[in-house]
Amino acid sequence: MSQYVCMVCNYIYYEREGKAYEDLPEDWVCPQCGAPKTHFQ
Repeated sequence: MSQYVCMVCNYIYYEREGKAYEDLPEDWVCPQCGAPKTHFQ
């Protein structure tokens, strides 16, 4: 599984089965700082 890092606060989103990053809604935001999905790499 992949992981994606918020470029604002370094929060790490870890993909797991059934929770792919690409499947998150476009209005999803970082749970730690509120940065939009576009700020993750």
